[in-house]
Amino acid sequence: MTDIKDLYLNYIDGQWTTGGAGTIDVINPGTGEVLTKNAMADAADVARAIEAAKRVHLSGALTAMRPVERGRMVQAMGRYLLKHVETLAPLLTSEQGKPLWEARIEIEGAARYFEYYGNQAETVEGRSIPLGAKYYDFTSYEPFGVSGQIIPWNYPVEMTARSLSAGLATGNACVIKTPEMTPVTCYIYAHAAEAAGFPPGAVNILCGYGHEAGAALTAHPDVRQIVFTGSVATGKTIAKAAAGILAPCVLELGGKSAAIVHADADIAGFTDNVRWGIYFNAGQVCSAMSRIIVHEDRHDEVVDNITGLAKSLSVGPGLERNAFGANMGAMVSEGQRDRAVRMVAEAQAQGATVATGGRALNIPGSFLEPTVLTGVTSDMTIAQEEVFGPVVSVLKFRTEEEAIAIANGTDYGLVGGTFTADINRAMRDAQAIRAGQVFVNEWYAGGVETPFGGYGQSGYGREKGREALWNYVQTKNVAISIGGGAGRS
Repeated sequence: MTDIKDLYLNYIDGQWTTGGAGTIDVINPGTGEVLTKNAMADAADVARAIEAAKRVHLSGALTAMRPVERGRMVQAMGRYLLKHVETLAPLLTSEQGKPLWEARIEIEGAARYFEYYGNQAETVEGRSIPLGAKYYDFTSYEPFGVSGQIIPWNYPVEMTARSLSAGLATGNACVIKTPEMTPVTCYIYAHAAEAAGFPPGAVNILCGYGHEAGAALTAHPDVRQIVFTGSVATGKTIAKAAAGILAPCVLELGGKSAAIVHADADIAGFTDNVRWGIYFNAGQVCSAMSRIIVHEDRHDEVVDNITGLAKSLSVGPGLERNAFGANMGAMVSEGQRDRAVRMVAEAQAQGATVATGGRALNIPGSFLEPTVLTGVTSDMTIAQEEVFGPVVSVLKFRTEEEAIAIANGTDYGLVGGTFTADINRAMRDAQAIRAGQVFVNEWYAGGVETPFGGYGQSGYGREKGREALWNYVQTKNVAISIGGGAGRS
């Protein structure tokens, strides 16, 4: 087991420091006990971090070098993560609750972001625009300067990597606000940045409450770009604050994603997808397969299969689940677990049936049984609101049109999926599903290379892929008169 410090500090301008807002207890959701404490930043700490990041940007330290050199530094941060997987994974499991093998996967996924965007650093190129013989015109891309990044608690290592790698690759200095419930593992990025050769102030990491540190970060006039992953309500608050300083945002705000299962689908293969789609990370995934919309002819078979799957999962402390397999860890907190339990009870009151699960485990920690709900209809709360837990709702359909209407019948639009042997039907569904990403016959198909983001209440902007790079740069146009005279011909 990794040695746990009594107190984890903030990292501002290359220095480890306490915070003006005191400390917060970090709870181990696998035991319900206090794991450690983390320093909490106040508005003054945030201002110091922003000042340091701005200084680095104005110095040209990140933009004067060739992009390939900056890209190599970004890649080096990923290699640093991989070097410390066995130290970091138990700490991630202890503060977040996921099984140890899932923690390793998260850290490896985080390293992949640094590899990918490090490679992309030298591909951010402008273009020339023909304006006739008297002009030479071209565009270039410049970093915004200071990127403010607010990280969610469900994947603290990977989600930090997602925005930090792209921000640094494009030459921005970054201020990261870690989540209050899972702040500890983010310390690794301070060490990784130092090891890679980034100057003090290029990467700043602090923990703080959203209403204090988060609000200070999103309202500061020197923050020129904001990235947030989290709830719709908080996303709207951040968008309003960012509007006050005219800073563009990338907002990834969750979803109520649906998998359509047609009568010709491979049900055994689909069942395996359910295991990853809703029970990985105890369902605390923005793009989780939270609704299954199944053709009435295959409904009972699907319910039997996924109920058996849910019952087969071993649920308990993540540190005891070291090996890849049919197991699940804790939810991040008792509050999140209890919210999911209440939503299941409300669904029952509205007419749904609990095929399995729905109850908290009678052991210390934030554990919830893997849950399957049947008899769910689109007007139920459980079919409209994000649970963010290991709870899947099963709905029936008869026609393709009905399936699409159900899939699109929420305010969200993050991802969707379709399972069918008919490629024409798959393409029709892919066109009709209102979501930023559509999976065909495999939930979570794709990777770091594929753009990710939502429609509607799921937010705006894109993470991942080359598309994410354009969130971190602004376009400059240079128009040069070379014809020896002013004015247009």
